Amino acid sequence: MSDKSAKITYWAATGLVAFVYLGAGAFYISSHDMVVGMYEGLLKYPTYIIWPLAVLKVVAAVVILWRPSTFLSDFAYAAMFWHLLLAASAHMAAADSPNSLPAIVTLIALIVSFLTQNRVRAKKSPYGDMLKSAA
Repeated sequence: MSDKSAKITYWAATGLVAFVYLGAGAFYISSHDMVVGMYEGLLKYPTYIIWPLAVLKVVAAVVILWRPSTFLSDFAYAAMFWHLLLAASAHMAAADSPNSLPAIVTLIALIVSFLTQNRVRAKKSPYGDMLKSAA
């Protein structure tokens, strides 16, 4: 992959992840009652996690875009990975498989973003070159 295509791939994947997370955070805040209904009725989750999730989604998106430190960025990637994996599985377990598709697509974009970050960013992640070490 050339440097130009790596840049395009990284920023497209990272932009999609950030867009989804910023949009979800805004949706959780602006349509709180609708989200409460989904959490209580469909997913059977406690509603007290909605506000912290809304804030953390926005923070995670900002961290992967801004990248103040590689530690914070890697921590955000890890948290987003587990969140998306668990969100997709929660929708599947609730027999709501069509609504797991956004989480699966975002999870794939997150993995692509993580694996291409060191080709593009000045601050290199110690874990971003996983493909080189596997080869």
